[in-house]
Amino acid sequence: MVVESRDLREVIREEPLRRREILRAVADGPRTVPEIAGMIGCPTHEVMYWVMGMRKYGYLAESSEADDDGLFHYRALERLAP
Repeated sequence: MVVESRDLREVIREEPLRRREILRAVADGPRTVPEIAGMIGCPTHEVMYWVMGMRKYGYLAESSEADDDGLFHYRALERLAP
């Protein structure tokens, strides 16, 4: 399987759009990165990048321990307005 890499700057520019899509994807319950990627139509490695950023800045959190496949499920967190 060949994975086409895009310039990181291009990936970063899409962050606001992708953040909304990811939050919609987890609105009905926790999802794994591959599940989110399938729902929003983006490569898993890019979704992992966005999910880790969203986790770092308090948009998402792991909902439990890793499943049998070693995947975490991510859920949306309530954020306070700045």
